[in-house]
Amino acid sequence: MPKGLQKYLRLSAMPTPFCPGCGHGILMTAILHAIYEAGLDIDKMVFVSGIGCAGWIPSPHFNADTLHTTHGRPIAFATGVKLANPRLKVVVISGDGDLASIGGNHLIHAARRDMPITVICANNSIYGMTGGQASSTTPVKAISKTTPAGNIERPFDLCRLVIGAGATYAARYPVAPLKPLIKSIINALNHEGFSFIDVLSPCPTYFGRMNKMKRPVEMFDDLKKRCKKIKKGEKVAEGVIPIGEFVG
Repeated sequence: MPKGLQKYLRLSAMPTPFCPGCGHGILMTAILHAIYEAGLDIDKMVFVSGIGCAGWIPSPHFNADTLHTTHGRPIAFATGVKLANPRLKVVVISGDGDLASIGGNHLIHAARRDMPITVICANNSIYGMTGGQASSTTPVKAISKTTPAGNIERPFDLCRLVIGAGATYAARYPVAPLKPLIKSIINALNHEGFSFIDVLSPCPTYFGRMNKMKRPVEMFDDLKKRCKKIKKGEKVAEGVIPIGEFVG
C-alpha cells in the first residue's frame, strides 16, 4: 500500500480479520485508493456498515468517522447522517446478506428516493460470517449450509434491482483487476444522487470450499473467465456475469 494511503488507516487495527484469499481486503484498498485519487477529505466523510464480514472493512480499519450498525440497517443509519448533515459524504460498505437480504427494503427505497449516498456492496454470494448460509445473491445450484442439495431460488441481480428502483448510478466490477473498480468507486463518490456498486468479492472459506473451488486462485480465475462487458442489446450468455457502469 502506498504511504499516501496509510494515513487513512488505523494501523493499530491491522492486520485485518479477513480469511486468506478473501476479496474484502482488496476492496478495502480499492476504496482508499479511490478516496486518495479523487482528492477527497476523509475527515468530511462518514462510513456506515452493518453486520457481516464486509462490515469490518471500514470499522475499525479506517481512520475516519465510522458507524458499525445493526444487521440490515446501515442504509437507514446513513440516511439519518445525510439528513442531519448534508455536507458530509456518506458511504455505506456492507455485504450482500446485510444490504440485499435483511436490509433489502432500505436498499430499494434509498434508490427510489435517489438519496445522495454511495452504497458499496461486497458481494460474496453467501453469508460468510455466520457459517455459509445462502443469501439473496447465491447462484442457482450453488451449495451452501442451507442449500446442501443446491440452491433452487433465483438470485437478485443487484444492479438491475436498484436501477429498477430508481438509482442514478449503478455499476458492477470484481475486486480484480483493481483499476476499473477504483475508477468506478471514484465515479460513485463524485455522483450527486444515489450511487451503487456491486463488487464481486470471492469467499474461499465458504462459497469456494463448498463449490469445488477450494483455492482462492480458482475463484479469481472463475471471475476472470465469467465477467464480461456487455454491449447494449447484446444477449448475455449463460454463466456470464455482466460488468461495467450500467447507469450514470
